Amino acid sequence: MCMWSEQGLALLQLLLVASFSKSEERVCSLMGEPEEPQLFKTGDIIFGGIFSFHSSWTNMKSTYVHRPLPLQCTSLNFRAFQFAQSMLFAIEEINNSTEILPGITLGYKMYDVCGSIARAVRVALSLINGNEETASMSERPCSGSVPAIIGVTSSSPCMAISTVIGPFHTPLVSHFATCACLSDKIKYPSFLRTIPSDYYQSRALAQMVKHFGWTWVGAIRSNDDYGNNGMAIFKDTATQLGICLEYSLPFVRTDPPEQKQKIIETIKGSTSKVIIAFLNHMDMEVLIEEFAHHNLKGHQWVGTEGWISDSQIAIAKGNYILEGSIGLAIRKAHVTGLREFMLDVKPLNSSGNKLFTEFWETAFGCIFNNIKAAGENREHCTGHEDLRGIKNSFNDMSLMPIFNNVYKAVYAVAHTLHNILGCEEMCSNTIASDQQVILKRLKEIMFETKEGEEVYFNEYGDPAAKYDIINWQPKKDGSVEFVTIGLYDASKPEEKQLNLDNLTFTWANNSKQVPISVCSGTCALGTRKVLQKGKPVCCYDCIPCAEGEVSNVTDSITCVRCHPEFWSNEGRDECEKKETEFLSYTEIMGTILTVSSLLGACLTATVAFIFFRHRNTPIVKANNSELSFLLLFSLTLCFLCSLTFIGRPSDWSCMLRHTAFGITFVLCISCVLGKTLAVLMAFKATLPGSNLMKWFGPRRQRIVVLAFTFIQIVICIVWLTSNPPHPFKNLRHFKDRIILECALGSPIGFWAVLGYIGLLALLCFILAFLARKLPDNFNEAKFITFSMLIFCAVWLTFIPAYVSSPGKFSVAVEIFAILASSFGLLFCIFIPKCYIILLKPERNTKKNMMDKKS
Repeated sequence: MCMWSEQGLALLQLLLVASFSKSEERVCSLMGEPEEPQLFKTGDIIFGGIFSFHSSWTNMKSTYVHRPLPLQCTSLNFRAFQFAQSMLFAIEEINNSTEILPGITLGYKMYDVCGSIARAVRVALSLINGNEETASMSERPCSGSVPAIIGVTSSSPCMAISTVIGPFHTPLVSHFATCACLSDKIKYPSFLRTIPSDYYQSRALAQMVKHFGWTWVGAIRSNDDYGNNGMAIFKDTATQLGICLEYSLPFVRTDPPEQKQKIIETIKGSTSKVIIAFLNHMDMEVLIEEFAHHNLKGHQWVGTEGWISDSQIAIAKGNYILEGSIGLAIRKAHVTGLREFMLDVKPLNSSGNKLFTEFWETAFGCIFNNIKAAGENREHCTGHEDLRGIKNSFNDMSLMPIFNNVYKAVYAVAHTLHNILGCEEMCSNTIASDQQVILKRLKEIMFETKEGEEVYFNEYGDPAAKYDIINWQPKKDGSVEFVTIGLYDASKPEEKQLNLDNLTFTWANNSKQVPISVCSGTCALGTRKVLQKGKPVCCYDCIPCAEGEVSNVTDSITCVRCHPEFWSNEGRDECEKKETEFLSYTEIMGTILTVSSLLGACLTATVAFIFFRHRNTPIVKANNSELSFLLLFSLTLCFLCSLTFIGRPSDWSCMLRHTAFGITFVLCISCVLGKTLAVLMAFKATLPGSNLMKWFGPRRQRIVVLAFTFIQIVICIVWLTSNPPHPFKNLRHFKDRIILECALGSPIGFWAVLGYIGLLALLCFILAFLARKLPDNFNEAKFITFSMLIFCAVWLTFIPAYVSSPGKFSVAVEIFAILASSFGLLFCIFIPKCYIILLKPERNTKKNMMDKKS
């Protein structure tokens, strides 16, 4: 198709303005041959019409010697005749009316553009110039002979014409040019239309695609302003709605076979099952014929108003390719009397004999000329044949909504003129006002047609955007029925614009199930989307959420981390409360430690009972029975204090467990230290002149024990007052569970308590080690040495084990250290004595005590 460049249009405007500005020439001079209208009628006011009565033309090679010949138009287009008939019907109806423009007769000039943009611009200039070879100039030179131009079916010619006639303020009202670009009033100030802009259609298509869950689609568009601009808006809206285009291919019916083959190969190799077809009906007809040749069926087609309700497409070769198509169509309309008027072609016969002759011969396959060409076998035309008796696209009234758009365009201009001329019973004059005034008043017009339809233009020169949603459903006889399944109304809030009826849909392959067209499947709960490298956002992998993260919606792009006290379940779709863990009495380890603690306390009580029963025996007296009973009491407390480490930590248990442990162990070690000192002092007292036992009697021993214990009590009080131990939820050691433990509060206080115990134990070990070989059969120093050796070994091992043990195991290690050291003291110091008391009573005598070992 011939394309009109912006530079060419600008040059043409410059030439026109230059010719008008020659003040010495008081005439407008027409450049080139005048254009003659194909249909015309005189009247007081002449309406301009531009239609493509022929859809193509014959290319003629230019010799650059002679002026190029006019276009030789070919391929008669019955649809253009229908559009022209709609305009004629509206004009005749107005001429016969007494309510609008009374006393004024409307005429018309209709031109054929043959699908050529260049010719469209040329005839538009003819309409606004009056088409005279010369015209005298006035204050407003070449002001134009028509108040407005009706017609031009497609967007590209409208853009070219509007660019040229815009400076002259002549309105161009189109019935079928839908490109959203034409709403730009800076570029196209005089353009208006009675069909909605593709801006709304493109958005409606995207919303419809989203509604059916198709996120991975292909697209084919007419390679012109209609297809390219419409697809650009669709793509922007689709991207916002999360829809991806696998491909977007341009196509025009004059493309070479290689381009058609490329489109077919692309579709065959694609994974999307839905194709958005932003095509005009002529391109679509050629395309499906090519698809049928390759049996390329099974795809779900989504169409625009350009072809979705076109009855000729529905009966074209290869129409089965489009089975189950859905799309947007201009709302159904009815114009009373229009069908009957169209089938009465007398107006055509009277207004353009040459065009009528061609139309009649093509419609009936006859010939008016008596001379037949060689080999031609056609009947003679009489001119009285009945159009109702034949079946062709001229009889098809399925495009009544488009005819209605032409009808509304004529009435909009007529109402504007009626208002400007101040018509009541009779119009004041028959001279049209200034074009700028007509354009301004036309943009503001608002009226109702005889069918009750409201007509007006918004600030962009567009009407209200409403579409029927059409579904191609096959009938029993094999034909196609256009079933209206819903409505799109752009005037409503976005969430209510798309309204689908609860009807049965027919999809591709005559299926009743909605097709699935996605690049990647739905990501289930517990997973998230991860984009595939180098592919659109609709292509992704579903990756399970990491531990501690969940996604509780499908197709989630992120996983949400659980609250620190919660953890993800196995399905990663819900956060569950973490299991709380602490050393419990009911678990095996807790039970064992509890039994061991109670056993230790019972053994200690048994030893105390044995010592009490034999308190008057030499072995009990010889080992400072008072300190022994105090030591047994402190050991009992040591065993029992380990029970405070078991069970759910609380404020009191956390403070009690460490302080009780620290104080009882210091009391215990203090007693052992007192016994060790007593042994040393007793040995030194046997030396001549020694007076030590006088200074380290039982009273002084009690003071030593209480003094050492008091120091630990002070340390514990300072610790509890400054920063005491408290319950703490440890969330760091384990991801999936909470460890309930006692935080130390002040680590200095804890290590001060342990350090003090260790210092006393070391001092006791040194003194006992020094006294281990003293010559006394019942010398306790050797037993104290072993007990302190065990004690120190246990607690030296405890420190690294405690630090490295996680959770409740650190508590178990501490309890084990308490029990091990307590059993060590009990067994090493008291069990040998119990053995002698119970099993070797003969050795429990004063004589045996005084004997020296060799």
